[in-house]
Amino acid sequence: MIDAWKRFLEKEEKDKIKSGYLLIEKLGFAYSFLTTILILALWQEMTNPWNMILGRIIIFAVTTILLLLDRRFPYKALKFVRITFQMVLLNFWYPETYSFNCNFNNLDHIFARLEQNLFHCQPALLFGRLLPERIFSEAFNMGYFSYYPMILVVMVFYFVYQYKEYEKASFIVMCSFFIYYIIYILIPVSGPQYYFQAIGYEWAKIGIFPEMGTYFKFHTDMFPPPGDPEGFFFGLVRGAQNIGEYPTAAFPSSHVSITTILLILSFKESRTLGFCLLPVALLLYGATVYIQAHYVIDAIVGFISAFPVYFLTSHIYDKYRQQDEIRYLHIP
Repeated sequence: MIDAWKRFLEKEEKDKIKSGYLLIEKLGFAYSFLTTILILALWQEMTNPWNMILGRIIIFAVTTILLLLDRRFPYKALKFVRITFQMVLLNFWYPETYSFNCNFNNLDHIFARLEQNLFHCQPALLFGRLLPERIFSEAFNMGYFSYYPMILVVMVFYFVYQYKEYEKASFIVMCSFFIYYIIYILIPVSGPQYYFQAIGYEWAKIGIFPEMGTYFKFHTDMFPPPGDPEGFFFGLVRGAQNIGEYPTAAFPSSHVSITTILLILSFKESRTLGFCLLPVALLLYGATVYIQAHYVIDAIVGFISAFPVYFLTSHIYDKYRQQDEIRYLHIP
């Protein structure tokens, strides 16, 4: 704790490379630009496109204000605030994937049929019903709820104990999120909790999976989750879903992929941290199917894809950081 406060109160060693926007901020601008083009292309079909544009203007303004403050007060605490702000913006970027999805035909029927062909059943329907007891319900819901706290823990660890790698670690996480968000926009899959609610339990149970078109543009009802409704973590997950969940972003599972990337980052610098997070991560993996947020294939592809995404995002950071160093090397 003392080390953490010392790190926050330390002054940044400023140079010309670090005096501008951070790479994670430039990344946010790039994603904002790409999605703005999509907004303009779908303007007539979008819901409240002006609000989406206004949000981008506000984000740019706040990011710039934080940069100016950092130049005036070059403390590491402000760098932490700048990076944390970009990560908090996930709560802004994630719902937009649903806004885009609403304009494309839903693909859940394809994934449900694939799941049926692979497993001859729907594991998302069976898993929770096989283990309805509170001990299992609370364990899996605790794992699922730990998703964002795990991100915070890993980022704080890097800030306090591996500061030189902190910006890179945060960039890897954010760039990974954006890669998956782009996939979600292009592949509109809502997941079992929405699709099975739409088609009905009986049809899902006997393997009839109709196409839904743009049904989820007007319907966001969720299938009743399994487990103990009186459980503490059950209530937390259910409350979080009611507030910020949408019929989008099912394939591949970002919960599984980002958690795997967090484990890679953790084991890379601290085996102790990695082994502490591993049991929670395993519960989260199972929870994605247990609470019916994902098909099993979503979790499998999420896990497998995490490794190339990690190496890709790490390479992107190293490449552009090196270019910045070369560019500023010629500035007197």
